[in-house]
Amino acid sequence: MAEQKDERESGSGAAERSGPEADRHEGGSRDPYRRPPGGGGGDGGSGSTFGGSPKLGRRLMIWMLILLAVVWLWQLSAQAGGAPTIGYDTFRDQLEEGSVSSVRIRGQEIQGELVESRSLELVDGRTTEIREFVTVVPSTGDEELLADLRGQGVEIVAEPEQQFPWTFLLVTMLPFFLILGLGVMIMRRMQSRGRNLFGFGKSKAKVYQRSKEETTFEDVAGAEGPKRELMEVIEFLRDPRRFQRLGGQIPHGILLQGPPGTGKTLMARAVAGEADVPFFSVTGSDFVEMFVGVGASRVRSMFEEAKKVAPAILFIDELDSIGRARGAGLGGGHDEREQTLNQLLSEMDGFEKFESVVVMASTNRPDVLDKALLRPGRFDRVVTVDLPTRSSRERILQIHARGKPLAEDLDLGTIARTTQGFSGADLENLLNEAALIAARRDKEAIDSEDVEEARDKVMLGLEREGLHLSDEDLKSLAYHEGGHAVLAVVLDHVDPLHKVTIVPRGRAMGVTQVLPEEERYIFRKEYLVDRLVMTMGGRAAERLVFDTATSGAENDLRQATRMARKMVVDWGMSDRFGHISLGGEGEDVFLGQEIARRRNYSDATAKEVDDEVDKILEAAFRRATELLEEHREGLDRLAQVLLEEEEIPGKRVLEILGLGPEEAEEEMETATEVPPPD
Repeated sequence: MAEQKDERESGSGAAERSGPEADRHEGGSRDPYRRPPGGGGGDGGSGSTFGGSPKLGRRLMIWMLILLAVVWLWQLSAQAGGAPTIGYDTFRDQLEEGSVSSVRIRGQEIQGELVESRSLELVDGRTTEIREFVTVVPSTGDEELLADLRGQGVEIVAEPEQQFPWTFLLVTMLPFFLILGLGVMIMRRMQSRGRNLFGFGKSKAKVYQRSKEETTFEDVAGAEGPKRELMEVIEFLRDPRRFQRLGGQIPHGILLQGPPGTGKTLMARAVAGEADVPFFSVTGSDFVEMFVGVGASRVRSMFEEAKKVAPAILFIDELDSIGRARGAGLGGGHDEREQTLNQLLSEMDGFEKFESVVVMASTNRPDVLDKALLRPGRFDRVVTVDLPTRSSRERILQIHARGKPLAEDLDLGTIARTTQGFSGADLENLLNEAALIAARRDKEAIDSEDVEEARDKVMLGLEREGLHLSDEDLKSLAYHEGGHAVLAVVLDHVDPLHKVTIVPRGRAMGVTQVLPEEERYIFRKEYLVDRLVMTMGGRAAERLVFDTATSGAENDLRQATRMARKMVVDWGMSDRFGHISLGGEGEDVFLGQEIARRRNYSDATAKEVDDEVDKILEAAFRRATELLEEHREGLDRLAQVLLEEEEIPGKRVLEILGLGPEEAEEEMETATEVPPPD
């Protein structure tokens, strides 16, 4: 399976890119900022309870709540286990019959005892055998009750009525106190974590101040263009009057865009470190909550806090989470997100004259942003942080190699050359994986072997252990990868062969790696045609040796078809469509602007495009077959060595194919010559 690192598309066209673009946070240095004592970005500290430590106060509150709960349950159980309640009329009937022996009167409540157990109806409608009972005198009173009791010879005990109903208070008010205490505990716990129960609309931005170990542009390798663009912002924040004196006004909004892992967040921190101003950092997703209007309120709060300490920087990471285009037709919209975006637009457009607050934002999806964000007066300056060049990659490696022991044979320049398409985060991960591999092998320093294995792990994935292939499948795989490797050597315009392996990694059963010696931004037609021929080498070897085809060529055919179609549709590299671009500007489906790619040509032209793509692919396959027939002996030797060793470096492949040092040098010079124009 042929592989090439990072062939970037340019204005004149380029091959497809297949480099690792890990979706992770930018940068690589640790956070050099700290929150200033007692200020910014939160709703207060943990505080104390009852004048002591927070833990002691919480424990006392918990024990008080437990005690109240026990008393409440005891009162309920006492009431549940007391005498049954009968109606007052039933009591009067029993009194007239002479069945009441004694009563205890406490206010309106009467507790009594019958002469003997009797079956009576209770107030809840049930009829049961009772002797002791409870009843309540009606609110209108009963003036003849005492006389009737004495007339029947009933023993009377009168008790004074309680001045304060403690039992009633415990039974009815204890649940309220329990809920109140639980709420206080929740509020204090949220405050101890920097949150406020009633602070939904407050800004969640964290405020960082410059410390002794600040991040500056010296910690950001490469990206010289973005640095120059941001130096103007830094100079303004350091001395705003210098520009205001001449009537100048700094851009209010600066948008950092670029692939994931290129250092956009690190660049923003470096600006804050260089300018020595408060740095408010927030993520776009922090604005949107389930409550309506919270996002807009947080935007207002954030801008108010920044204006109080101006000059300052507001940094919104992942701006596309709240800045997506409004009015999407497909799938509807999100009212809360749109309200948040509207408030952000209003705040940015409402800056007072010479307001010393700069809004910076980062995104790797600038195509989905609302157009109102990018107009002058808002995010009117766009800074692209692209993938690092070879020299920048070497400097990034030097930064991430600090504190790591490196072997003498390890050359960071060589690593930079073989990692085209890697972002800063990828390079950091590469050295970290190499350090872990060296530690597992009990080495004292990281050597080139560790870095090579780490690079394969990052690019291709983990080695698939326990995968057993039959001898027939292994032989087919060896010839497949051998076909790629032979063509990578004999073709004139293909990048130098790095290595070929049949060790399964990730989803690939085998890999043939070709790595450019220098950065490529513009690709000639000759290079793309030879690349197609090399990509077809695996399928051509299968047909030539085994007279069959396998599923192992799936990725090869997909890459070749995509490249051939771009040559015809986008780059004008076919005989039929040599000076026209047929590609349309497609939009993402979720925006509702386009369901599919717009096609600016008829069905008849589409048929001709398909014929041209098929013509290019067939020509590449025929040439691959012819070249492999010419080098059949070398292909057989290479496949045999692959079966024995499983992995062969590029220089060894030249020796196996019968190319001595002179022939190999001549072959490499021919491969790097610039072909004449058509």
